Amino acid sequence: MTLYEQHPVSITNSLSGKKEPFVPLNPPFVGLYSCGPTVYNEVHLGNLRTFTAFDVVYRYLTHIGYRVRYVRNITDAGHLTNDAGEGVDRIEESAKLEQLEPMEVVQKYTTSFHEVCRIFNILPPSIEPTATGHIVEQIEMVKKILDNGYAYETNGSVYFDVRRFMEKYKYGELSGRNIDDLLEGTRELDRQDEKRNSVDFAIWKAVSPNHIQRWPSPWGEGIPGWHLECSAMGTKYLGKTFDIHGGGMDLKFPHHECEIAQNVGAYGVTPVRYWMHANMLTVNGEKMSKSKGNSFLPKELFTGAHPLLEKAYSPMAVRFFMLQSHYSSTLDFSNEALSAAEKGFKKLSNALGAIKKLDFIPLGAEDHELTKELEKLITACYTNMSDDFNTAKTLAVLFEMTSWINDWKAGKGTAIASETFERFKQTFISFMEDVLGLREEEEHNQEMIDGIIQVLIELRKQARTNKNYALSDKIRDDLKALGIQLMDGKAGDMSYTID
Repeated sequence: MTLYEQHPVSITNSLSGKKEPFVPLNPPFVGLYSCGPTVYNEVHLGNLRTFTAFDVVYRYLTHIGYRVRYVRNITDAGHLTNDAGEGVDRIEESAKLEQLEPMEVVQKYTTSFHEVCRIFNILPPSIEPTATGHIVEQIEMVKKILDNGYAYETNGSVYFDVRRFMEKYKYGELSGRNIDDLLEGTRELDRQDEKRNSVDFAIWKAVSPNHIQRWPSPWGEGIPGWHLECSAMGTKYLGKTFDIHGGGMDLKFPHHECEIAQNVGAYGVTPVRYWMHANMLTVNGEKMSKSKGNSFLPKELFTGAHPLLEKAYSPMAVRFFMLQSHYSSTLDFSNEALSAAEKGFKKLSNALGAIKKLDFIPLGAEDHELTKELEKLITACYTNMSDDFNTAKTLAVLFEMTSWINDWKAGKGTAIASETFERFKQTFISFMEDVLGLREEEEHNQEMIDGIIQVLIELRKQARTNKNYALSDKIRDDLKALGIQLMDGKAGDMSYTID
């Protein structure tokens, strides 16, 4: 029996609003699509939370035996500043500001995105398609939608006809919107007269001759609609209907709503069986935004170079911080929360390093009750992750497991079955590294920290010998503020502990 059969997965489906048993279309194969970045700028911390959430989904489904094809796109054309397919082209605007060619901007920020993923231990997807690499597929999809009567052409642009679509299908079901709300809340847009209804959105957009990125089409030179890109690439690599589509909560409307309409308009079938959405990251209780000055770039976290940061934080501490909360809940970012996460991750990291070095040692007759208790912890890891990928509860179990690891490291403990010890050991290592993607802190870094602390201890000894008690106290207090507690021995020697 496979692990996924032993521990069946359930997913909270955004489309139904309910937690549902996960039944893939063609097990053991799973099709997973997640919206990737628009590469006109650096990814920020909010983006990173979404990418981390679906990295864990990919990791866990793979771990329990599914063969996952994970598609995460790169939007390198066609993403305009207005969700209806109007406004300024984000990549062209960035190119003008940086005095670069649009594809230079694309290359620069795609490379940066990949580097951030590497640093945060986010696995590369199975396929990473680009919008510019799939212009033909997008044009063909526009043709299908036109042929089926759900789009119209005006002045070289093609718009999806939402009202016509709603004569037969639902629109707004994923986000819970209704057409009257949309009509009432729609702002006046540029070239509004091109569209039959204010809620219609561009699936192909005509551009001016001075627009650098443009492609020939049956309707004239233009660019694909942002919403269309994911529909075309998801269909190409995962089929007209596939298992899971993920993204940030901010994409639920209009992006994902439009994706559904486009696929149904083209093929007459709903494209996705399970929709998943990662929630927002807030900062000190406020929504993250550049205008408020509370938007963080990953590199600012590593260096501490941001007015709201008290110190620098390691990538794994930040990843741990994000996993402490369920992907569908709002996560509040603060120095206090990150500092707590840093300490929590360090405990798990130390336990990970310890258990890798531990071998089973027979301690006499097996304690059957303890064996059962440890088996329950092993099972709980799978139970919690299979329950809608609950990383928060899984981490709580790993902390329980850490207590036993620390006892064994200290030479304490009771006899257990060797098979249970090995399962316990492999489960802890696998869930830390393979499922949650939390890497052990590198040993040479810890050795360097130990060496620096010893240098400070020697300086403090010298200060006390010279009766420079102010300096001695400062070294002690500064180390304490960093969580390092110095302990003076009777013979004048010193030791330390790290909280």
